[in-house]
Amino acid sequence: MRAAVYRRFGGPEVVRVEEVADLAPKRDELLVRIHATTVSAADHRSRSRDIPAGLLLPSSLVLGFFRPRRRVLGMDIAGVVESAGTDVTAFAPGDEVVAMLGSRFGGHAEYAIVKATDAVAHKPQDLTFGQAVSLVFGGITAQAYLNQTAVTAGTTVLVNGASGAVGTAVVQLASAVGAHVTAVSRGPNHELALRLGAQRTIDYRTHDFAADGTTYDVIVDCVGNAPARRVHQSVTRGGALLLVAADLRSLVRAKRDAQRYGITVVTGPGAYRAADLQHLMYLAQINDIAPVIDREFPFDAISEAHRYVDSGRKRGSVIVHLTDANPTPVVTAAPETAARN
Repeated sequence: MRAAVYRRFGGPEVVRVEEVADLAPKRDELLVRIHATTVSAADHRSRSRDIPAGLLLPSSLVLGFFRPRRRVLGMDIAGVVESAGTDVTAFAPGDEVVAMLGSRFGGHAEYAIVKATDAVAHKPQDLTFGQAVSLVFGGITAQAYLNQTAVTAGTTVLVNGASGAVGTAVVQLASAVGAHVTAVSRGPNHELALRLGAQRTIDYRTHDFAADGTTYDVIVDCVGNAPARRVHQSVTRGGALLLVAADLRSLVRAKRDAQRYGITVVTGPGAYRAADLQHLMYLAQINDIAPVIDREFPFDAISEAHRYVDSGRKRGSVIVHLTDANPTPVVTAAPETAARN
């Protein structure tokens, strides 16, 4: 089979499409033929070793010290079950599915192995493979963090970094339950945030939300520049700070900061759950959340997809197609516009 392989850390040029060994599922696994995947911020960090301060050593235990341990990136997939192990009962060959592979990676290839008990769900028929996979990485990460606090109708939520895959998902998921969402991003991305359900926007280049005296029940930091020591006065007493991105200092101090400031500090997504992925697909079906797709690339141009993600300009997801379902060359695509957009 063909896969996008990187044998050393570095820029987008280290990623090359090559022939690699075929895969075979074990008794409790699925073999999925991949139709679409994404190049995410996690792929960028893993390939380039652009790791938050203090986390290079622990991340190297997973990613490799001198060369990559897992040479095929890609944390999310949408495709068709090619075959299933004898113990698998919930899925069958021919089923259209989405899956979150997480830190095992392997999504940038024609096929991937997925454990039937992992975060895998049936793809809705009314979503294309590209639309469905655009919801996986950002959506399941956002949901995993939101699961650890209470966001309901009337909750005030600030999303720092509201234009990426995770940020756009947080905006939509919080808005879907009636929360009042403030989106922090560059000015040109404010229209997108408002279409996704935000009630208020802040341009971080001209306004510091942590210094204006406004408080929020929940702050979600998708950038890595809003640790508790900076933003605790902006979190309501008893509220929550969700650190989707953070450096080692913020992670180490999280428990102490929580006690000191009287807030909850969440430093990890916990487990990726199939139930959350199923819920995301349901919300997409009823138009409570919508795919946000920035650009789409054919598989042979995956290094260019990496280059675009490296630029830091992406909004939502960058899709890579492995079949002819969408043979569009490298183009800029407007965000998908379901009912809520």
